[in-house]
Amino acid sequence: MNARCRVMTIGAGLLLASAAAQAQAPGELDAAPCSPRYEASVPLTLPAAVDLALCHNAQVHGAWAGIKLQAAGLGEARAAYLPTLNAGVSRVHDRTAYPGASTPSSSLDNNTASLSFSWRLFDFGGRAAGQRSAQALLDAALANRDAMLQKTLAATVSAYFEAQTARASVQMRQEYQALANETVLATQRRAQRGLGSHSDTLQATSALAKAALGASRADGDDRKARAVLVYTLGLPANAGVTLDDAPVDSTAGLHDALHAWLALAQARHPAILAAQAQLAAARERVAVSRSEGRPSIDLTANVYQNGRPNQGLSAASTRETLVGITLNIPLFDGFSRHYKVRGALAQAEQKEAEAQETQQQTMMDLVKTHAEANTALANLVASQAWLEAARDALASVQRKFGLGAADILEMLNTQSVLLEAQQERIRCQADWHSARLRLLASAGVLERDDIRDGGGKSGGKLRAPTAQ
Repeated sequence: MNARCRVMTIGAGLLLASAAAQAQAPGELDAAPCSPRYEASVPLTLPAAVDLALCHNAQVHGAWAGIKLQAAGLGEARAAYLPTLNAGVSRVHDRTAYPGASTPSSSLDNNTASLSFSWRLFDFGGRAAGQRSAQALLDAALANRDAMLQKTLAATVSAYFEAQTARASVQMRQEYQALANETVLATQRRAQRGLGSHSDTLQATSALAKAALGASRADGDDRKARAVLVYTLGLPANAGVTLDDAPVDSTAGLHDALHAWLALAQARHPAILAAQAQLAAARERVAVSRSEGRPSIDLTANVYQNGRPNQGLSAASTRETLVGITLNIPLFDGFSRHYKVRGALAQAEQKEAEAQETQQQTMMDLVKTHAEANTALANLVASQAWLEAARDALASVQRKFGLGAADILEMLNTQSVLLEAQQERIRCQADWHSARLRLLASAGVLERDDIRDGGGKSGGKLRAPTAQ
């Protein structure tokens, strides 16, 4: 009994180790170990943010628990191929009374022992189907874990870039406020030289107040974005976050055709693989249900010492050995197996519909993300050209305004255009960062290495790998 327990324990341990080895396969997403504590003074990079999110996300931990659960289920399915051995030992006191006899009673004390061996030899494929179903469920759990990691990565990337965008907006608004303040000083100097009126100073002062209001609102948006990022990372609510400066990414790449991304997602997306594995498990459960209504053959062996359990004792010491082969033929069970098979078939149909829906939803998300990424890249280039033109226009107007060749309205309009160009530039940069990584996530191939520099492994060029 102890030897069997050790064998089963070792087998379960090897199975969990095998599942863990599959989970740690190269190319998959693995969360780095969490640091003992987060240093708020250290700039938070995107890879570090991803590591924190993967370490503290409760759904990721739940996915790992699901893998262990299905690994145990696979071990249980494999155990059905092994024989079972049971032993029993008991101390029996047998007292017999004889009313009216010269000897009123007799008693007998003895030790009984039994050993039972059972091994199923044939069952029309029920155990094989059960093992295949358990293996499919384990594959589904692994794919679900990958899908959860993809979801966590995408959420972290989105929250991180929103926080960076909010911080850039604060800096831009502060610069605009400083520019508006310089304009007020310039109008005052013009008025002292007789080149401007008091109304020019009032308009410039009004623009300065508007810039201060915009800076205050940007600061509020920044605090809100940081709070969302802290929640996404699983840090305490009062934790401070110092964001790292975003690297300047290349605008090249993203020229692969949509059909290549669709083929890649269909072959490798974790959500699709998980749904397909669930469908395979449901189909195998149909075979398991059908096999329960078919004959099976068992090999049994029993050894009894000093009688059988719960039976009377004899005065003499005995040993009984039984060996037999049993053919079990189910004849009638009230149609329970019939309805069980129908239920398994209905569940398989349901899983098939869910797999189709998951694939369609994934493909639709990928089509949208691919279009958004291409649009974001085009907008990024256009926003840079607009920003450069707005800066040149402001520099020209400032020179003219200093010489008295431009009025305050032209100066304020030019500053307003520069503000709008800067806002669009920041927005386009954030859209490009996020869309590029979300495209990888939508295709099911986003890895931690892909966010090291905020872009793909090709140095900022996003190209879909060839679908296998």
